[in-house]
Amino acid sequence: MPGKIATEEMATLFLEDGSSFKGRLFGATASVSGEVVFQTGMVGYPEALTDPSYYCQILVLTYPLIGNYGVPKDEEDEHGLSKWFESSKIHAAALVIGENSQYPSHWNSDRSLDQWLKEQGIPALEGIDTRSLTKKIRENGTLLGKLVIDGTDENSLPYDDPNKRHLVKEVCIKEPKVYNPDGNLKILAVDCGMKNNQIRSLCKRGASVIVVPWDYPLNSQEFDGLFLGNGPGDPEF
Repeated sequence: MPGKIATEEMATLFLEDGSSFKGRLFGATASVSGEVVFQTGMVGYPEALTDPSYYCQILVLTYPLIGNYGVPKDEEDEHGLSKWFESSKIHAAALVIGENSQYPSHWNSDRSLDQWLKEQGIPALEGIDTRSLTKKIRENGTLLGKLVIDGTDENSLPYDDPNKRHLVKEVCIKEPKVYNPDGNLKILAVDCGMKNNQIRSLCKRGASVIVVPWDYPLNSQEFDGLFLGNGPGDPEF
């Protein structure tokens, strides 16, 4: 059946404080490490996973059932932006949830969450007590973690702190790009990990949006307004 997980392969989420959470693996068969964070939204997992702000993070979703409306087909709006995703790919390193819906039902569903994660090479865990995990993160702050497939030596995968890297440099565009070129005023948007909906919101208000890399030289004579996008990593960079 479409979306059904064929195997019962197991994996464990290890945290740097010594605790661990064992669950069922779905999505890609891969071990990964990253910073463990949580999100409490009831809907919006396609948007969250493609949000560049979650780059290199193991994303925990607290809502108990995820994937029930599947994943839509990628389509562009009138500005050439994805209608349903915040960027061109999944940026989270892994996904951790309570339960994955194996049989999604929605008029706009094109494939299951499991299928999409496989396509993107992203592993995920289900059957996790996300309330307990979220409470730990909330009380202790973000923790480094690693998702390790059963049968793999835990020590073979080190904890990786993504905040020691210049993540903005890794996710931002490399060359300027213009959206809604016939807009009535020019907004220069500095891409530090921008979401598509930020660009779309400016375009819908009649602006011509020039998205530029994080290190683009600024000249106030070239634009009417400046927008600084949010993004991943340590602001010190």
